[in-house]
This record gives sequence, structure tokens and C-alpha cells, in this order.
Amino acid sequence: MYDNTDSTENIDEIQETAPDTENTQTDTEPVPADSSASEEALDEDDAASEYNDLALKTEELENALSEANDKYVRLFAEYDNYRKRTSKEKTETYNNALSKCIENILPVVDSFERSVESECTDENFKNGMKMIFNQLKDILSKMNVTEVEALGKEFNPNVHNAISQQDGTDYASGYVCMVYQKGYKMGDKLIRPAMVAVAN
Repeated sequence: MYDNTDSTENIDEIQETAPDTENTQTDTEPVPADSSASEEALDEDDAASEYNDLALKTEELENALSEANDKYVRLFAEYDNYRKRTSKEKTETYNNALSKCIENILPVVDSFERSVESECTDENFKNGMKMIFNQLKDILSKMNVTEVEALGKEFNPNVHNAISQQDGTDYASGYVCMVYQKGYKMGDKLIRPAMVAVAN
């Protein structure tokens, strides 16, 4: 007859030596299911933060560039105004010095003109004086110096200096009937007004 005692004991021994399947799980914590989503959210936050930093730096650089450009434009405008002003002052200084020099030469021109018009028995001397006088007139012409129109012209206080009035002339009233001293101008600039007499 079969004895169940030994088999029962064997079963108990196997159960004691068998590993506890209920407690065989590892001590490591389970990985949450949404860990990859959290990493992606962190990456997006980092990217957004980096983008904001780059946007701020870009804005700062654009502001600095705009400020530098404004300074350059103002500096260029100031330099251009300075250059124009300096050029104008230089031209005016040159013209003033030239007109002053011509004004000092005009009495010599007057003297030569009177000498040429006066009577002289020595034709060679008179011709020599005419040549010198013509040279003076050529120099004045090259410097754009011209005579002020006076005789027979209506009196103009801007270019004529009336020192007397005359009656019974062939000229209408208010017109220049005699020139005592010629006037000269350089371009539009009056150097010396004409000294004249005006018909009454």
C-alpha cells in the first residue's frame, strides 16, 4: 500500500526551498509612463529660454546699431555743414581781399587814364602809356572787373554817387549827365561807386 506521508513531507520541503515568487520583484522603482513627455517639456522650456535670450541680445544689438547710425548721420551732417561753411568763408575772404586790392589799384588806373587822354608831343611816350594802360585793363577784365555804367543812365543810388545837379543839359531829369570818376564792380560786388552829376 502507498504511503502518503513521505510525499507530503517532500512537498513541504519543496515549498520551503522554492523561491517566493510574490517577493521576487526587484527593489528598483518603476519608471513612470510619462517620463519621455517630461523630458520633451524640459527641452521645449530650454529652447524657449534660449530663444528669448537670443531675441533680447538681437534687440540690444539692433538698438546699438541704430544709435551708432544716428550718431554717424548727425556727425556727417555736421561735417558737411562745416565743409560748406568753411568753403563759403574761404570764398568770401578771397573775394574781399581781391576787391580790396583792386580798390587800391583803381587810383593808379585813373591816373593812367588821365595821362593817356592828356596831350603829349612825344608819340612814342604816349603809345607806351597806352600799352601799359591796356595791360592794366586786361588784368582787371581777367578778374571780372567791369566799369559801372553811368553816363546817360538813370541815377541809381546803389552804384552812383551824385555830387552835383546840373540844369540845362541834354539829358532828362534824374539821369546821369556827367561822370567825375568811374565806378567799378567785380561780378555783382560793387568796389567803387561812380561819382556823377545828375540832370535836374
